[in-house]
Amino acid sequence: MAFRHKSVAIPIKEGVKNSNERLEFLGDAVLGSVVAELLFKLYPYKDEGFLTELRSKIVSRANLNQLSRKLGFNELIEYDARMIHYPNKQGSLLGDAFEALIGAVYIDKGYRFTREFLLTRIIKPHVDIHLLEITETNFKSRLIEWCQHLGKDVQFVQVENPPGESSKLFTVEVMVDGESCGVGKDFNKKSAEKLAAEKACENLKVFETETV
Repeated sequence: MAFRHKSVAIPIKEGVKNSNERLEFLGDAVLGSVVAELLFKLYPYKDEGFLTELRSKIVSRANLNQLSRKLGFNELIEYDARMIHYPNKQGSLLGDAFEALIGAVYIDKGYRFTREFLLTRIIKPHVDIHLLEITETNFKSRLIEWCQHLGKDVQFVQVENPPGESSKLFTVEVMVDGESCGVGKDFNKKSAEKLAAEKACENLKVFETETV
């Protein structure tokens, strides 16, 4: 189920499909917890801002997409390209599946096993934390510069949370020329803006445009 996108999922009850979305939600939380603990121990004298920024780089959609390709997940994902318009399995499809896999391992084997699996089989052999530490990934600044270069208007708008979500959770939506291009949620407003900017950069293919 971890590799089954909602576009090919089968309804199991009204409004619910056997896709990887729920596992993705769980895996995101587990991954964030493991990475936070790792960085807390690895950098005993760094402040919260540094740790938060580095964790964001490790669990960013771009980094998870790259990890998924390296591990061959692109050959395992079930999806309908006609419905989601990702003929080459781009976008967030790979990163979502990565998080869903972590959620599935957690459900099957528990937290301790999942933690060791992430540290020994994924992070240590495939993630260069010290390289990410010095890598600039300020998505918000990059998005603003890109919009200014193309003469586009960009705004970060805080929106109301859906019923049932914590009132302490910030939800930020990026509007480019009046169109929604990304949404981020976090208990810190700046972090929510960064997550929304990352989504917008991904959806607008900002880095691909810059490379060209």
